[in-house]
Amino acid sequence: MFGIKHKRTGFRSPWQNGVAERWVGNCRRNLFDRVIVVDEHRLKSLMNEYVRYYHENRMHLGLAKQTPAGRLAQENLGTRAKVISMPRLGGLHHRCDIAA
Repeated sequence: MFGIKHKRTGFRSPWQNGVAERWVGNCRRNLFDRVIVVDEHRLKSLMNEYVRYYHENRMHLGLAKQTPAGRLAQENLGTRAKVISMPRLGGLHHRCDIAA
């Protein structure tokens, strides 16, 4: 459709697909280094929740502290603003917002 063709990467050559390697590394460091997975159902559930967290809650510096889903960084309202924390991934990570 767009003239894009598949190209296989070499066996055991992670430098050939840096985007995938970075995502796998982030997933491993942020999730699987802290959780013991006991079965396939729990693995799928954790992965779905991690993907949702990664796209909707995790700020990306390359996107000026926005998320891929379009959540904008909030302005600093000073030291008197109340911050609320919402646990994500069973409390491993949190999304913080300024209370209304």
